[in-house]
Amino acid sequence: MAKYAVLKSFYASEKWINFRLFMINERMKRDKKIICEHCSKEIERPKDITIHHIEELTPENVHDVMISLNPKNVMLVHHECHNKIHNRFGHKPARNVYIVFGAPMAGKKTYVKENMSRGDIVVDMDNLYSAVSFLPYYDKPDNLFNNVINIHNALIDNIKTRYGKWNNAWVIGGYTDKYKREKLADDLGAEIIFCDVSRDECIRRLELDQERMYRKDEWLKYINKWFDEYVA
Repeated sequence: MAKYAVLKSFYASEKWINFRLFMINERMKRDKKIICEHCSKEIERPKDITIHHIEELTPENVHDVMISLNPKNVMLVHHECHNKIHNRFGHKPARNVYIVFGAPMAGKKTYVKENMSRGDIVVDMDNLYSAVSFLPYYDKPDNLFNNVINIHNALIDNIKTRYGKWNNAWVIGGYTDKYKREKLADDLGAEIIFCDVSRDECIRRLELDQERMYRKDEWLKYINKWFDEYVA
């Protein structure tokens, strides 16, 4: 309950009330109409105007004015559209599932981080290793593989059965085998996204990666193995 108290206090503050009025006046058309920036229809009643934060407010960021009071981070929307955006009161999200695959150093994690939203679920073996071992994501002890793959498979099953209240799902992996890759996509109802990066570029990125400085020979083997086994 404490986190809601922090947000409620912010929305009751003078600075928020003044910001809200400023945004309404700033985005009002010359004919005094307010257009919903979600559905592009007119918001006919003032009481239906809601300010939506694109980067969602949390107790951790609510006092960061570049998030909470930044005109570039807000949209004027219908109250009903706001509920749809946040999947509230019976508005169920259209759950999309994405399999993001490619070679080591191809930028799979970067792609997901740039395209995911808060509330999405991400399944990635490297991060699962980190979660159970407290080691850096690139250091994966072989003796933990059975434990990690069991967690991985359980999460995949959650996605397949749509268990839980997550929004979109992102599954990250190498997936060199075309048949297994496409079967997984069929099982999950997923879209396949290929991070298409050349062998030379992956190796170049490895050479520049300071985090893998002492494991470059090991990761070079991973890169070459992926390209040797990959079937388009």
